[in-house]
Amino acid sequence: MGTDLHAPLGQNRGSGRKRRRPPFGRILAGFCLIAIASFSLYSALLRDHLQKTPPVETAEKASPSPQASGKPATADQTTGLKQVDPQSGADTHRIVTSDGSVVTMFSPNTRDGDGPVLINANQVGQDPRMAATPNDSLLEDSPFGKLPIIAPSGLRPMDQYARPWSGARGTRVAIVVSGLGLSQTGTQRAIEKLPEEITLAFAASGNSLQRWMQEARRGGHEILIQVPFEPFDYPGNNPGPDTLLTSQPAAKNIEDLHKALAEITNYTGVMNYLGGRFLSNADAMEPVMRDIGKRGLLFLDDGSSAQSKSGTVAKALEVPHAFADVQLDGELKQDAILKKLDELERIARRNGSAIGVASAFDESVDAISKWSEEAAMRGIEIVAVSALADDPKHP
Repeated sequence: MGTDLHAPLGQNRGSGRKRRRPPFGRILAGFCLIAIASFSLYSALLRDHLQKTPPVETAEKASPSPQASGKPATADQTTGLKQVDPQSGADTHRIVTSDGSVVTMFSPNTRDGDGPVLINANQVGQDPRMAATPNDSLLEDSPFGKLPIIAPSGLRPMDQYARPWSGARGTRVAIVVSGLGLSQTGTQRAIEKLPEEITLAFAASGNSLQRWMQEARRGGHEILIQVPFEPFDYPGNNPGPDTLLTSQPAAKNIEDLHKALAEITNYTGVMNYLGGRFLSNADAMEPVMRDIGKRGLLFLDDGSSAQSKSGTVAKALEVPHAFADVQLDGELKQDAILKKLDELERIARRNGSAIGVASAFDESVDAISKWSEEAAMRGIEIVAVSALADDPKHP
């Protein structure tokens, strides 16, 4: 027979039989099977390598978040959702192999409760909408209430509750107004009238501290907790109950410190209330400062005692710390306080930064408010005290 010149393409004109091309789907499926097999083999080899390679350094297993350990999360007052740390719901293991490779392995964990949660991803500063709500990952239970701690992720209260600033290395001034909570009307007036850049320090012996803390944080203020320390003329001059004393055992002073710390949350550090004798005693200060540092807090010395060793002790223990340069309201007259604020400005222009402290008297609040309005026009940035702290971890 002759060849059919009209046979369709793909048909053997000589034999009359068709030769079909393999369907494209079949080819694609074959490639997929090969890829899956190759990936499975690679995974098995990698797992075998990790098992056989002795780790040079095995990082400590990341502690489960408070939510994972059954500790209730804090509910955001605006949304009603629980706030959790970004690592909530996971256990993390890090292994450094002999060749220097770092292998991070995540395994599922459980959160407390069901439903949606609010992931708190801010590492420095806090979303103003949540500023009055504590991050539960930064708290632990104690017989006295909630105490600040460093989160499993390494986040410190000092970082979380810090007031953000521009980052510019211009002339910077921090002003701390202390004694909030002792007078209800004075506290309310200070929170309402002082610019949000001013740091507020709450006395641990004050009243309605939780309420005032929330108002101050919603107003944009960074806050500190004031702890009573023994002055030179104690007990004639008594800072109040649970004062830390040089004559007490370290364990009792730590207990009194914890009582003060548990009064409120959302603060970046501790400020002394009086305390000339205690601050000048390095042996008494060392365990207290160590506890403050391990909780991720800073320590602010109000500068009232020339014999204070707080800076020396804090530096030795690598605790973030700061020292006030000027007592602003030693003379309780507005004109005198304004002159002290001008002195603070001169120090800041000479050194790059300066810290002033005052009490929440009406005269102090009025003078600071007036001076602050004009400071920006003179090229001064008012920052929170955490921005000026000597922080060994972030030099």
